Amino acid sequence: MFCSTTPQKRLDTLLSRLIARSLSAIKYIANKSIDTPYTTVIVIFVTGFIGLHVSAKDIIADVAVQNAWVRTTVPGQKASGAFMTLTSKADLKLVGVSSPVAGVTEVHEMKMIGDVMQMRAIPSLDLPAGKAVALRPGGLHVMLLDLKAALPKDSTVPLTLLFKDAKGVSSKLDITLPVQVVAPAASAASSGAATQHQHKH
Repeated sequence: MFCSTTPQKRLDTLLSRLIARSLSAIKYIANKSIDTPYTTVIVIFVTGFIGLHVSAKDIIADVAVQNAWVRTTVPGQKASGAFMTLTSKADLKLVGVSSPVAGVTEVHEMKMIGDVMQMRAIPSLDLPAGKAVALRPGGLHVMLLDLKAALPKDSTVPLTLLFKDAKGVSSKLDITLPVQVVAPAASAASSGAATQHQHKH
């Protein structure tokens, strides 16, 4: 039912393969001492493409995170939820989420199908410019599945949010969420319950 491969991961895999093949081509040209009018152009193009891909992955998304927290779990419990409010300065889509504490991390929605409330993973979440989008219990939320250990109260969970704009440019945001039994108080949330790490990898 759950799919662990996000669109961003599939794109990264595809680009990684393309880069690897391009590097092999450059190595072949170098080893064979091929010198044609096109050789320099190929090398410059591939090098530029690789640089563009790396820099795009390192772009920090301009997204504010508030009211962020993760629900506590007990030993043996394999799933939990992460909740927050996201406000982007530009139109973006949240296309993926990852965390080292979980085997699978997905954005889910709760929806009434007939008389039954059902939960399902969604491939992306629209973040209109300037509009606060709430991820909360009973609605949109992040699911942490296949947890590797229990999440006790007052611990923290690192989370990486992956975004894409209308032009297909990728960006990300690394945050750290507090683990709590219930949602943080409004006063604490407004001061920033999630710590945003704006460093590049």
